[in-house]
Amino acid sequence: MLKKNLTLIGLLMVTVFLIAAPASGQKVRGVTDTEILIGQWGPQTGPAAPWGAVARGTDLLVKIINEEGGIHGRKFKYFLRDDSYQPAKTKAIAKEFVEQVGDSEPRGVFAVVGGVGVATGMTARDYVMENKVPWCGPVTGVYEWITPIQKYLFAIYPLYDDEAFNLTGYLYEKLGFKKIAMFYQNDDYGKQGVMGVERYLLKKKIKLVEKVSAEVTDRDLSTHALKLKNSGAEAVIMWTMPTHGALILAETAKIGFKPQWATSNTLSDSALMMQITKGLWVGMINSFFGELPDSNHPLMVKYREWHKKLAPQERWGVFYYAGIIFSEPFFEGVRRAGKNLTPDTWVNAMETLKDWQGIGPPITYNKPNHPMDRQGGKHVFYGKVKPDGNIEKLTDWIKVTK
Repeated sequence: MLKKNLTLIGLLMVTVFLIAAPASGQKVRGVTDTEILIGQWGPQTGPAAPWGAVARGTDLLVKIINEEGGIHGRKFKYFLRDDSYQPAKTKAIAKEFVEQVGDSEPRGVFAVVGGVGVATGMTARDYVMENKVPWCGPVTGVYEWITPIQKYLFAIYPLYDDEAFNLTGYLYEKLGFKKIAMFYQNDDYGKQGVMGVERYLLKKKIKLVEKVSAEVTDRDLSTHALKLKNSGAEAVIMWTMPTHGALILAETAKIGFKPQWATSNTLSDSALMMQITKGLWVGMINSFFGELPDSNHPLMVKYREWHKKLAPQERWGVFYYAGIIFSEPFFEGVRRAGKNLTPDTWVNAMETLKDWQGIGPPITYNKPNHPMDRQGGKHVFYGKVKPDGNIEKLTDWIKVTK
């Protein structure tokens, strides 16, 4: 009897081991005992190249974390790829990230962080999600990241619709502008900005006096400028890439059209915009979703010191350290997930973030069964560009959700 019992116990132990062994021994893509692989695409060249600084800013945070010893005994290996703001290139990069990078099996990155662009990111979204690759902080604020909810995708950017709605309200209610026009990029980025502006004006039972769109490839914006001038607009909201922001200001200056301009946090790197507009950016009202460059916030002080040591060749500006903002929550999720890092443990960890804040807005994901589950950032503040290129802060953080 004793022998039978011992045999039964032995068989049970073997069975339990066999059931447990694959799970405990299974390799996680992009994760070894000492390393975690992550990747990001971004426009290092092409018309949207000023936004390329975002991906390089993430590289700084990776280096800082590695210098400080990594997380749970693992350091990070970061792959940055230039997609030139071209969706076909982004799609190929996503495939490379999932299937090719890395030296150990299974090949591929554990996660994607950041990634500038709506059209670019949307070519990669479904493929990345089908392969259960965590993606934190796509660098746009469109509904496509959060509806339908993707289990492994966590958005940080405030929605353009909400941001534009509130910015229009600021111009209308606080500054008294009633004749408002819109200049926007003819894609989901620009159109969702228009959506928010028109949603606010509908509430006031008025319409935009003009809305003028531009294609990404457009370079002659003279007719666009003339349409805006002829509209009689007192204020113009722009929702464009930096190149078009500079071009439209140059054209409107030529014809003597000087409205109050306002724009998204996507163009909030005032020092850079002052440079490429040759000073025409003065007076621009921006929304911001991160600390100002010279902020004395303890983390900003820390990051600036590391920047001097690790990346002195980079200009310290909003676009650059936005790369930190978009990746900070990812690393917090890795910390909270513990040593047993998998896509699912990371997701569970991210869902515990409540009013968590780095140098960006408060981040919250813990609203079960709510359509905003994956929309982390919901705050901005407003500022105005002074003649010296610095920012006059106009408000504190404002919640911009409906």
